Amino acid sequence: MPEGERPASGGSALEVLGAFLKLGCSSFGGPVAHLGYFRAEFVDRRRWLDEAAYADIVALCQFLPGPASSQVGLSLGLLRAGLPGALCAWLGFTLPSALALILFGYGLAALGGLAGAPWLHGLKIVAVAVVAQAVWQMARTLASDRARASLAVAAAALTLAIPSTLGQVAAIALGALIGWRFLAGVSAPPAAAMPLRLGRGWSVAFLALFFLLLFGLPLAAAGSGSHAVALVDSFYRSGALVFGGGHVVLPLLQASVVPPGWVGNDAFLAGYGAAQAVPGPLFTFSAYLGTVMGPAPHGWRGGLICLLAIFLPSFLLVLGVLPFWSELRRQAGVQAALRGVNAAVVGLLLAALYRPVWTSAIFAAPDFILGILAFLLLSFWRAPPWLVVILGALGAEAMARLA
Repeated sequence: MPEGERPASGGSALEVLGAFLKLGCSSFGGPVAHLGYFRAEFVDRRRWLDEAAYADIVALCQFLPGPASSQVGLSLGLLRAGLPGALCAWLGFTLPSALALILFGYGLAALGGLAGAPWLHGLKIVAVAVVAQAVWQMARTLASDRARASLAVAAAALTLAIPSTLGQVAAIALGALIGWRFLAGVSAPPAAAMPLRLGRGWSVAFLALFFLLLFGLPLAAAGSGSHAVALVDSFYRSGALVFGGGHVVLPLLQASVVPPGWVGNDAFLAGYGAAQAVPGPLFTFSAYLGTVMGPAPHGWRGGLICLLAIFLPSFLLVLGVLPFWSELRRQAGVQAALRGVNAAVVGLLLAALYRPVWTSAIFAAPDFILGILAFLLLSFWRAPPWLVVILGALGAEAMARLA
């Protein structure tokens, strides 16, 4: 690897692959829960970076279109082991769920009916505990005084009052403005170094390629008449233009593949149910769609094409923006704005804890009991998340049988 791409931390790509492969097999609960898993693994356990640096990465990825949790993972891999680390972070976190959904696509008829499974409900309850732990611990560091705590609550209220991408972006933008204007003197943890050395030329090239593909693929699809090129164009635009995470991309994908007859609506909904039952990013739903698609390429080849196309924008954006972000965050005015943004991110997590995480999982007293037990195991007994996931699924199955 060229010297200009080697991070100061000296981590290895294999180390990154192993860490993210474990998370890719155990990180249930959606993008907000993934941020909690990442924080527990890389801030608390492995100490690859500190709370402030992690929060800054999360804040950046909230601004970028695409799957925020996957972009955070790419950033962590890039900081730890350069470009190979970013690739290994994506492979480890993404391939387990992608392979599971490709297999489900092949065996759709035999594996239907996942949506009402009790163990799936248990995974949602565990996600409540994971997000609650992330909110609690991040708030103690990033919103520990009256000003930032008030800003976090205001951001949560705004996000809940405007339940759309607009509300999230507005909360972050207002957090930055308030932080820049009023939080310059607020004590905060010292900024941690982001050991990234990636030349500006590379970053500009990645950004240029992002826009070249965004505007060039539709022309190539129209001119070639190739279904494969049209497939890449459709899934690339889905990954490049959607804000708000995996659940937001589903309507966009449905509009892309169902009306032209590429995928039937029943098959689309069945795959959506399966996607809720696997760990990792929800964007791996694209691998399932490519597998069950009618026109060729389909099967595992179509699954891999769709998977790569929908994640490629995230790679290009993270590699193009993160080096500039690392420099900007050292300036005093940017640091003040980041204090506000970080408090707003805590508010976003707090809002997400209520909706959709809490509202989709806690319906009765037994659900709440299982949730607080999972929170106890995570926060006080320091149980590994994968074990809590298993216990949550088993607990939900037991409750369903008793009922």
